[in-house]
Amino acid sequence: MEPIEVAKNFISTNHPHCDGALLAGSVVRGDATETSDLDIVIFDRKLKESYRESLIYKEWKVELFVHNLGSYKDFFKSDCERARPSLPRMVSEGIILKGKSVVDPIKMEAKKLLAKGPRLWSKEDIETKRYFISDALDDFIGSEQRDEEIFIAQSLAEILSEFVLRTNKQWVGTSKWTVRALKQYDPKFAKRFVLSFDTFYRTGKKEKIISLVDEVLTPYGGRLFEGYSVNKP
Repeated sequence: MEPIEVAKNFISTNHPHCDGALLAGSVVRGDATETSDLDIVIFDRKLKESYRESLIYKEWKVELFVHNLGSYKDFFKSDCERARPSLPRMVSEGIILKGKSVVDPIKMEAKKLLAKGPRLWSKEDIETKRYFISDALDDFIGSEQRDEEIFIAQSLAEILSEFVLRTNKQWVGTSKWTVRALKQYDPKFAKRFVLSFDTFYRTGKKEKIISLVDEVLTPYGGRLFEGYSVNKP
């Protein structure tokens, strides 16, 4: 069975009285792999609390996100506050399986949140992130232990990508969603970002990463150590 048919069958069999449902994720975007699952979001006004469940249905892995008509708003809010809009993205891109009149307004709400983007970082936010990026870069430059360098580079990639995205009012992500967010923001920069870290992982050469970090930090004052303080009276 095709994914959408499996999802519809799942809803009619397991949640026949829900108010609305949609199918999201890679099978909807068209980039599914052999390990992809079905992300199904369900809205049920009778539900007291939201919940998440992982299960197997007709040989498909199913990730189920079940909400009442109010609980999803709390998740929308918390996702946006951390700048990782997992649920709004799923709802926005999802294909409606049931309850179009219920789900359409929720989809519109999600799209508006995504279009608005995350809150702008304050000057203090940027200064703090500059400090931690600079600190990680110093560790990276000074390290002579390959095993340590690998993990420092990983940490540096995470905090540097976050800095680039948040200072440009872009949503962030984790794992594969990090590079997807970078590509959505600036495909050319994303390619260079990946190349810089890939070069290090393949050859051990650090120059491309060092240059990339300095280029990103320069418009905000460059590397930061001297003068940085927290809660100093």
